[in-house]
Amino acid sequence: MNFGIIGSGMIAQFHAKAIKAMEGSQLRSVYSRNPDSSQAIADEYDCTAYSDLDAFLADPDLDIVTIATPSGAHLEPAIAAVRQGKHIICEKPLEVTTDRIDQMIAEGEKQGATISGIFNRRFNPGLIALKKAIDEGRFGQIAMADAYIKWYRDQAYYDSGQWRGTWALDGGGALMNQSIHAIDQLLYVAGPVKSVCATVATLAHERIEVEDTAVAILEFESGARGVIQGSTACWSKDGHSAEVNICGEKGSVFLADDKFRVWEFQDEGPEDEAIRSNLMTQSGAKGIGANDPCAIDFSGHQRNFEDVVSAIQEGRDPLVDGAEARKAVALINAIYESAQNGSQRVLL
Repeated sequence: MNFGIIGSGMIAQFHAKAIKAMEGSQLRSVYSRNPDSSQAIADEYDCTAYSDLDAFLADPDLDIVTIATPSGAHLEPAIAAVRQGKHIICEKPLEVTTDRIDQMIAEGEKQGATISGIFNRRFNPGLIALKKAIDEGRFGQIAMADAYIKWYRDQAYYDSGQWRGTWALDGGGALMNQSIHAIDQLLYVAGPVKSVCATVATLAHERIEVEDTAVAILEFESGARGVIQGSTACWSKDGHSAEVNICGEKGSVFLADDKFRVWEFQDEGPEDEAIRSNLMTQSGAKGIGANDPCAIDFSGHQRNFEDVVSAIQEGRDPLVDGAEARKAVALINAIYESAQNGSQRVLL
């Protein structure tokens, strides 16, 4: 498969590295409105640089376009690309509102193009093991399902781009930008949320429109209760891991980034010893991306991209198709609605 990238900067670099590492795929081109930015990536990865979107999309040999623009600027290039017969892999969030996501999905269906999102943490061995345990009913009735993302971003981070911390282009703050991966993981393993009651605040940053701290109380359709805590105002020397905690009548599992802090079941299974030997977090482990977004490894993106390529070749939906990528945004939007209405309960 031949790939092209729309966007520049750190996220576009992640995409380029992931594509380069994939067997049977190549990075063919990169587009940015800033010709210097696209040329820099093209020089590093030996591909063609474009500063004209129409010319970039006119390439008949371009199969898949990855989108790495600011969050609220995903819809327009995605629609332009699918109308030229390209498949789409789009950074999280797929878009900043469900209305814009629905437009993207509808256009993909109309054009027969795959629309997929990037939730690279879904492809970590730890989450795969947790999902398997839930699907096998090992927890019994799940009582609590929580996500904790206590990260830190300094003021310079928000000042580094005019779009950061804005509703229009960031779509939100600590929840929509940083916490969305753990929120997606929580929904993927615990199932849909029935209602939410939330409060948000901006406590430690200036000149941003969005929250740096949020707490939401969830009621899942399964009957389980849960909490989401998301923040970019929690300083730590090494950074706190993003956690997904699942507790039920027959087991408890605490996933910290890609490893487990707790893996305990009332009824032991043959895989449990191997998991405790190979997938437990080490004392003092640093939170992945907790303090520094550049510290995230590209291997998760690679596995995400590989799944999309396989899905296209096999004629199936990718694991993170448009409908799946929409779920976390819908929940985050409901959290914002609850908070804006004075923590009133919002039904999803």
